[in-house]
Amino acid sequence: MIQLTVITVGNLKESYWREAVSEYEKRLNAFCRPTLIELKETRVSENPSEAEIRNALTEEGKRILAAIPPRSFRIALCVEGKQFSSEELAQKLNAAVQQSGTICCIIGSSHGLSDEVKESCQLRLSVSKLTFPHQMMRPLLFEVLYRSFSILKGTKYHK
Repeated sequence: MIQLTVITVGNLKESYWREAVSEYEKRLNAFCRPTLIELKETRVSENPSEAEIRNALTEEGKRILAAIPPRSFRIALCVEGKQFSSEELAQKLNAAVQQSGTICCIIGSSHGLSDEVKESCQLRLSVSKLTFPHQMMRPLLFEVLYRSFSILKGTKYHK
């Protein structure tokens, strides 16, 4: 079975986001073995300087890189990433599964991801040109992944 790991920096504060993620994790069990790894966000001051943000991203990046399962096809979620239709992303994930059998998606902190993490990934993904609250990205990613696997299996979820 496909191993799917989602690494995130920070945790979800609101119960409704956690419930949404939990629901999609349950649904994903039909297609893969999902694992969620939550890493601690590095604290920065109220109005951080660019250097402080860069240092925090570097520190978080080291923890992210250490948590990535070996031989995973790595996908960084970032604003400069490529956008796909649902069908295109499903095909991209299918190719990734054929290549390595395991996928690892990475969501950074509200400041993003370090260059080291992005450079280690085979794909940089943007889900939209729109800006969303950072807390919303995790349930959105889980829905996108569920939709992609549903498309690949030919279920009625995607219309």
